[in-house]
Amino acid sequence: MVVGNTTNRTKARREVAVWDLPTRLFHWGLVLLVTVAVVSAKTDRMTIHMLAGEAILALLLFRLVWGLVGSQTARFSHFVKGPRAVLAYARGMLRAGRGGQEPAPVVGHNPMGGLMVLALLGALTLQAVAGLFTSDDILVDGPLVALASGSVVAGFSTLHRILADGILILIGVHVLAVLAYLLVKRDNLIRPMVTGRKAIPADAPVESPKRRPATLALAVLAAAAGLVAAVVQAG
Repeated sequence: MVVGNTTNRTKARREVAVWDLPTRLFHWGLVLLVTVAVVSAKTDRMTIHMLAGEAILALLLFRLVWGLVGSQTARFSHFVKGPRAVLAYARGMLRAGRGGQEPAPVVGHNPMGGLMVLALLGALTLQAVAGLFTSDDILVDGPLVALASGSVVAGFSTLHRILADGILILIGVHVLAVLAYLLVKRDNLIRPMVTGRKAIPADAPVESPKRRPATLALAVLAAAAGLVAAVVQAG
């Protein structure tokens, strides 16, 4: 996802690798599929909506596994921090806003950005799973509705409707944060998610992160897609 890598603004800069190709393709693929899911729901194209939801679930399963076995900056252990680290980073950002020294450059998601990644991945995963059990009680049923009780279907259907608005709010916050970094801090977070590389201060003690082979990512994605297909088929 495009949140949270920060740098100090100095004249001398160098570029380091930040995001591997699988992570970048996941990000932009998710952007595309979420857009398709939202538009198709608004225009009552529910067959397309459900196909987009299943593809989103496969991508999310891939990302969850890639967060455990993938490249360094993609791993949850690299960017998920505790409350103390998040508060310390937030205080550093406030000091920088008042003219103080900015926090040390981070290759990947900073502690605050890591929270947004978790929130988006968690909300989207829950939404995609809920969609499997959602029914409008008229024409459209999720693929697993027949396997669940009426109370379970009703609960997931309500959750699916509520989360739809919550996810849009999270996406809005995410976009505003990216724009704030670009316009206020002059820190472009979009370019690294396109090119995979990030400009940082030349004297920053930061090395390019370790990467895992793209073939591993392809195998994980194939397994995730196969699992989703099997679950849908079971319904």
